Amino acid sequence: MKKIFLSPPHMSGKEQEYIAKVFESNYIAPLGEFVDRFEESISNYTGSKYALALSSATAGLHLALRVLGVAQGDIVLASSFTFIGSVSAILYQNATPVFIDSDESWNLSPKLLKEAITKSPKKPKALIVTHLYGQMAKIDEIAQICKDEGIYLIEDSAESLGATFEDKQSGTFGDMGVFSFNGNKILSTSGGGMLVSHNKEWIDKARFLSTQAKEDRAYYEHKEVGYNYRMSNVLAAIGVAQMEVLEDRVKRRRAIYEIYKQELSGIDEISFMPEIDNSKGNRWLTTITLKDTNPYKVMDFLASHHIESRLLWKPMHLQPLFEDTLSFSDGTSQGLFESGLCLPSGSSMSDEEIKYVSQKIKEVLI
Repeated sequence: MKKIFLSPPHMSGKEQEYIAKVFESNYIAPLGEFVDRFEESISNYTGSKYALALSSATAGLHLALRVLGVAQGDIVLASSFTFIGSVSAILYQNATPVFIDSDESWNLSPKLLKEAITKSPKKPKALIVTHLYGQMAKIDEIAQICKDEGIYLIEDSAESLGATFEDKQSGTFGDMGVFSFNGNKILSTSGGGMLVSHNKEWIDKARFLSTQAKEDRAYYEHKEVGYNYRMSNVLAAIGVAQMEVLEDRVKRRRAIYEIYKQELSGIDEISFMPEIDNSKGNRWLTTITLKDTNPYKVMDFLASHHIESRLLWKPMHLQPLFEDTLSFSDGTSQGLFESGLCLPSGSSMSDEEIKYVSQKIKEVLI
């Protein structure tokens, strides 16, 4: 059997047609028709009033922190169980991260969030909450805590485009949200991101900063530091084509999860990442934990059969980079990291491939 990848790009078939239009227009650099169309499609789909297409979700988080006034000496709370890109922008601003562990949902714990706010050395300026592996955090509780405490809420929805809580889209509960379109995401433009908000002033400011903070002059004048963070018209054309099939991709990822759950349900050793009440995740990756088996053993066995899998994220509070960083943890995310595995979940997978992966997992566990 050919190699089964973790989450390869899955094109709609319209990408080359739209890219050809970009080349016909010769607008291949940042800005152009498809950048506008991509931003509009994300805005319409998510219900966010404003959207800004960028080079990455990390760039979006950086701009969000800049726009919200986060600077040196400020404290930014963040999910610990996440990818480094979720929190590196805090360091770009010379701010101080404080990490918060997960609860039974695998996402940020509202209980530990309250503790972190109470015990923080100074009032936190913002919170970056990650919706992990496409599953919604307890965003209603988290948003209420931030509102009560006067803390900006930024949603890291890099992995959760298409996920909802009470039928409201991920990325739209907080002050600002970001999505990622890297090669393995549910919607891929090869690289890129989107910053969204209901606040026009913030998005306008982010747009200004993302294009080198050039003042409105006939010549190049700059009064503050800006960045080269805009998405190209070429990549935006891919995004427009991908958005046309996003709902199909979400349905397929959720179906893949259900097949895995059915195939592996009889194995007590395996538990799946839960989905909180009133939410619908996009199941970007189907993820499991193992009761007693070392996940390296399963990962290596799968690799020997040309199947790609991946360990769960190593929590930020356990990373050498953040060894002296304050964190509020109870061991939940560490336990998940030490016992968990991401299974192949690409939306182009066939049912036969899913069952083949499941069979190989059974062989190593039973």
